[in-house]
Amino acid sequence: MAATACTALEDGDPRGDERAPAGPVGPVPDGLEDYYGQRLDWGDCAPYATTAIAEQTFAAQEVECARLSVPLSYENPDAETIEVGVLRTRAQGDRIGSLLVNPGGPGVSGMEAAASLRFSPTISKLGERFDIVGFDPRGVGASTPTIECLTDAERDADRADDSEVDGTPQGVKEQEAEERAFARKCAKRTTHGEEMLANIGTRDVVKDMDVLRSVLGDEKLTYLGYSYGTRIGYTYAEQFPDNVRAMVLDGALDPEQDIVDSLVAQGKGFGDAFAEFVKWCGKRQDCALDDDQGEATERYQDLVQPLIDNPVTIGDGRDLSFEDATTATVQALYSRQLWEKLNTGLNELRRGRGETLMALADQYNERGPDGEYSSTQDAFAAIRCVDDPRVTDRDKILAAQRRYAKVAPFLDSGRPISDARDACAFWPVPNTSEPHLPDVEGVPPVLVISTTNDPATPYKAGVQLANAMDGRLLTYEGTQHTVFAQGKQCVDQAGIDYLIDGTLPKKGLRCSG
Repeated sequence: MAATACTALEDGDPRGDERAPAGPVGPVPDGLEDYYGQRLDWGDCAPYATTAIAEQTFAAQEVECARLSVPLSYENPDAETIEVGVLRTRAQGDRIGSLLVNPGGPGVSGMEAAASLRFSPTISKLGERFDIVGFDPRGVGASTPTIECLTDAERDADRADDSEVDGTPQGVKEQEAEERAFARKCAKRTTHGEEMLANIGTRDVVKDMDVLRSVLGDEKLTYLGYSYGTRIGYTYAEQFPDNVRAMVLDGALDPEQDIVDSLVAQGKGFGDAFAEFVKWCGKRQDCALDDDQGEATERYQDLVQPLIDNPVTIGDGRDLSFEDATTATVQALYSRQLWEKLNTGLNELRRGRGETLMALADQYNERGPDGEYSSTQDAFAAIRCVDDPRVTDRDKILAAQRRYAKVAPFLDSGRPISDARDACAFWPVPNTSEPHLPDVEGVPPVLVISTTNDPATPYKAGVQLANAMDGRLLTYEGTQHTVFAQGKQCVDQAGIDYLIDGTLPKKGLRCSG
């Protein structure tokens, strides 16, 4: 690992800088020389902001942005091109290379993540040795074109509509009609239509990432991926095993799990996190629920299930639906820091108010104060539909719904379960990948971080990924989604040591606190 670090260019002359000569770095696939050798035009990040949060984080003088040109289809690189938005904070000291960051989703902006992470003391330390680089995957955020499916008004209406809890034959028919319409809108409203949808998946994102590696001047990739970003990481390692320097994969997806089993496992994660929230809440005099798990689930359902028929109107005229209330709860379960806000929101709901829960649901859906949504939810759906085989077997859907209700009973609507197929069943293009253990022979040992009570990416998925990649597992004992660079000294120092000089933590390391 130490030897590979020496392949980086000298400090102050990273390839991709406006002062550096253009030219590919590292191996270049046939026919892609012009893409791998392009030079980025770095400049002000303000024009790249697509959300209110981005406007704030991109205003800093120390960040700079550019657009990377990549083929729409790598099978036909001489045809249409698209652009990937890239944000960089330059290394402040003895530069090793670039550290690429992806926060997950799929569909979340890596540019916003990189801009926000610069406030982390851990990333600041890494920023002494690395350019910190975030990119918006193709179809996401500042990348062009973006995936477009629903308008802002349609997204609001979709959230307010709780018809998905109707498991009757008529309800299933209506829900599937909406899912078909969603798929058609994605193909119609997205520039390049079905061709863009066919090339939006992780298979193509990692090819873009290898182009970016070369353009940034790095012979080998140093990468930090969270949540779905771990899938990007292990897929890159499989496609470009000789181009990996180091990877931290935090909050892993199980590479072998199909979409149904993955969602059920995630449901168990949220069920376990809800149980921890109940324990925390039960110690408070103002707890909106109860310290008994069974009673707490029933009290929670008594609060949110009536919203199906009687939503609560909030100050801006929108209605808090059952979907919004449960989405708000899920959002809060991602981090203990939001538990106080969740308890406040549930207490407000007792009094017929829904502002706090709506704010949490807006946060999850990335709806800004002006009513505009980011591209995340549309991109999430499009990427998921090409990353995994579609599920059309109604018996399998029903079985999954029953399993989900058992592991996450607090999310039960109280209505008969539905066997409705989702938008992916009607997607206009086939999937481009499927679950499998990655073949990463020759890849340097990676560091996988997994949290014992991670609600979104269960702990066992991290164990599975570390074993599959012959990597080193670091266990964090806590209840939250991902942990690196969030102020946990034990975890952060292990990641810093590994990324800078390749030193893996001792086997079996467990961190807490």
